Amino acid sequence: MTALRLVVFDVDGTLVDSQGDILASMTMAFEAVGAPVPDHAAVLGIVGLSLDVAMPRLAPDLDRETHHALVDAYKASYMTLRARVGAAQSSPLYPGVRAVLEQLAARDDLLLGVATGKSRRGLDKLLEGHGMERMFVTEQVADFHPSKPHPSMLLAALAETGVAARDAVMVGDTSYDMDMARAAGLCGVGVTWGYHRPEALTSANRLVDRFEALPGVLDEIWRDAA
Repeated sequence: MTALRLVVFDVDGTLVDSQGDILASMTMAFEAVGAPVPDHAAVLGIVGLSLDVAMPRLAPDLDRETHHALVDAYKASYMTLRARVGAAQSSPLYPGVRAVLEQLAARDDLLLGVATGKSRRGLDKLLEGHGMERMFVTEQVADFHPSKPHPSMLLAALAETGVAARDAVMVGDTSYDMDMARAAGLCGVGVTWGYHRPEALTSANRLVDRFEALPGVLDEIWRDAA
C-alpha cells in the first residue's frame, strides 16, 4: 500500500511572481515613515520572512515603533495595489503552475499544502483571485507561526494531514524555505526562478528549473527513499 504523501509549497517566488507589488509596497512603506528605501536586492532577500522579522533586518537602525509602522504601511500599500488590478494580475502564476498543481491534486496518493509568510487575509485573497481556494488541504500562514526558517509551519502541516516527515516535501525559492524543510525533517526542493539565487539554497536536496519538472522529481525522490 502506497503511503499518503504531502507536498507543501511556498507562495511568493515559487507559485506566483509578486515582486512588482512587493517592491512597490516596500517603497511606499519606507516613504510613509520617512526612512531611506532599501535597494531591490535587499527587499527580495527578505521575501519569505514574516514582516515583523523582515523590517528589522531591512532597517536595523530604526526603533521598534517604526518597525511596527513599516509593517502596517506595507500591508496597507500592498492591499491598495492589489485592489487596483486584482490578485491574479498583480501576482501572476509562474508558467506551468496551474497545470502541474491540478495534475498533482488529482493523484490519490498526494495532498497539497502551503507554508507562506503571507497573512491569512493575504493568502485568501490570492487564492480567490486565482480560483484556487480548494487546491490545498493545509494552509500555514504567518499569523499563527514564528517566521521561517522555524519549522513550526511544516510541523503543523504534518500534524493536520497525518503525513510523516519522510513522506513530505517542501518546495520553495528561498534559503528560508529550504532551511525550514531541513529543520522539520522534510526533503527540500528548491526552485531556481524565485527571489534567492540558486547557490543560496544550500539546504535543498534537489533543484528544479521548470515547474513542469516537479512531478518527475517528486517521483524520483520517493522512489529513491523506498
